[in-house]
This record gives sequence, structure tokens and C-alpha cells, in this order.
Amino acid sequence: MAPIINGDHLNNVNEPKSKGEKSKKQHSQVVIIGSGPAGHTAAIYLARANLEPVLYEGMLANGFAPGGQLTTTTEVENFPGFPDGVTGTEMMDKFRAQSERFGTKIITETIARVDLTQRPFKYWTEGEEEEADFMTADTLIIATGASAKRLFLPGEDTYWQSGISACAVCDGAVPIFRNKPLAVIGGGDSAAEEATYLTKYGSHVYVLVRRDELRASKIMAKRLVSHPKVTVLWNTVATECKGDGDLLQSLALKNVKTGEESELKVNGLFYAIGHEPATSLVKSQLETDSDGYIKTIPGTSQTSIKGVFAAGDVQDKKYRQAITSAGSGCMAALEAERLISEEEAEDDEIKTEDVHVPSEGYMGADKE
Repeated sequence: MAPIINGDHLNNVNEPKSKGEKSKKQHSQVVIIGSGPAGHTAAIYLARANLEPVLYEGMLANGFAPGGQLTTTTEVENFPGFPDGVTGTEMMDKFRAQSERFGTKIITETIARVDLTQRPFKYWTEGEEEEADFMTADTLIIATGASAKRLFLPGEDTYWQSGISACAVCDGAVPIFRNKPLAVIGGGDSAAEEATYLTKYGSHVYVLVRRDELRASKIMAKRLVSHPKVTVLWNTVATECKGDGDLLQSLALKNVKTGEESELKVNGLFYAIGHEPATSLVKSQLETDSDGYIKTIPGTSQTSIKGVFAAGDVQDKKYRQAITSAGSGCMAALEAERLISEEEAEDDEIKTEDVHVPSEGYMGADKE
């Protein structure tokens, strides 16, 4: 398995107290929190393994409809299996249908509180956080994702995904951006990488930097400023997104030192100012890095607490792609399944014939 790179790596896994009581309301072997590619891929694998996973897709959790960030993407062209492209909403509808087909129980509620101090883990849904009645799970997969930071400029909502994006790799090749002037906001390595990447498609790329220097590493900064198709606009911020009502056509700019205002004709704007992982539910109980991403043991989805796994963008600050999220969801499912199988084999109260046998796919048998 390829390691998941999320900055600082986890070194220790804590064994929670055991055993707590199982919920009389609802107990599951596996509960998945999140409904993006990671969550649904985990659900598909676990459902096919007859573990009857329960997936909480949330009700506008993290500000997104069920399906996560992809539901805000108009066209996905880089996910294998869709040669003609597919809308983000349509793709997530297919993920959901496949999860349901194999028996995943999907609940359109948001989990608002979890207690990871003992197993089975306790959790409560939104509106019931303070109630004594709780639900339990032997294992948890956290797949709550991350959201791109935005500036919420005037006109931004109008042209979001109609000229404005937060992922150059995802959207840069879309026809509306090809051979057109584009802009990137940001001054770090991500901004430098995205701007350089966009030069493959745009006629020219303008990088708007609020300060008079880049925060990017020296090599990335040198590569950016020396690129013939890149112009860095120093001490510059965008103040408004303008267009014809359908597509973005220009940005209103302001020089923060002189106060001078101008207009920049561009057909695309890409934010590269960071992401916010949706870890508020667990960050006080699981180890996270300095940016709030859940730490995992390299090469696994195991978090700092045994039985809790993390998949997708909530633990991946580097790649943030639908395909890598799906892959990590598969890893989390296989690891959760293996843990359940091992613990059942050690439980004297469970008959040998009732012990769950993990999927052969865990060892790669699906690639014969």
C-alpha cells in the first residue's frame, strides 16, 4: 500500500478502554462518517464483506450536501471510468447507489458528538448530543473531508464553478479555461504549483500576491517568476468577481500599498490559500497535525486510537483528489475488516464458524 502523506506522521496508537456497553438503540460493527469518495468506497468494500456498514452522509455537514465537495464540481474529467466526463453530483449519486446496492445503511443525519475513550465507541447525532441515549460502533471510519478556504468576494457565489475554482488539477483542463487568461490567488507553494500547472492550459496566468514577496520555497518561487506565461502582481488583492451572469470575465483589483484600483480581464480564478479539514468532531480526541489534519500511521489509515481509521481529504493535505480519496477509503475498509476479524478470533464467546474471514482483496487478490 502506498503511504498517505499528511505532514507529520503518527508514531503511537492508543488502546481505548474496553469494554463499554453496546447501545440498545443501535450498535454496528462499522460506522462511516462522511459521504464523499472515501466514505462510499469504504462502504462498498465493507458491505461486500457482509459487515453491514452504517454510513452517515450528514445534512449539509461541513457546508456541503451529501456527497461532499464533489457535489459543487460541475465537470469531473480525471476520474477513471468516465471517458466523456461526469458531473460531480452525478458521480456521487453513482457512488451512493453502489453503496446501497451491496447493503450499506445510509442515514442522512450529521454525527455531532463522539466518545472515543472506550470501545465500542459512542456517538450521538445532531440535536441529540446531550441525551443519555447513544449509539455505538466497534470501529469508526472518519471520512469527513476538507473544504477549500475562500474569500467570499462580491460575485464569487455567482461564478463559483463557472470560472472560479479551488483546484487547478481538478478543473484546469476544463474547456472554459483553455487558451484563456487565468488568475491564481495565493503566495505559497500551493499557489506556485497551481499557477505553473495552469500554464499548460491558459494563455497566461496572473498570480495575485498580497505582499511584496512569495511565501513559497525558493525553488518554487524562482520557477514561478521566471515562467514566460506567468505574471506576479505584487501587493495586489481581488475585490470583486465580474462576468456576464453566466461566466467569469474579469476581476476588480486593488493595490494594498497605493490604493490604486484596476480591472484584470481573466476567464478563470483559482484559489490557492489553503484548506480546512473537517476535524472539529474528533480533533480533541485524535492526534492531528499543525494544520488540523488527522495523523495516520504511514502506509495505513490507522489513527492514534485503535479502531478509528481516517480516509480521504481529512487526512491528506497533499493530493486531495477524488481518486486518492477513494483509494484511502478502500484501505480503511480493509483495515477495519481485518481488525474485526482478528478480534472475533480472540473472543472466546464467538464460535469459530462465526468468526468473520477478511476479504482476499486485502492481500491484493482482486488484481490477479
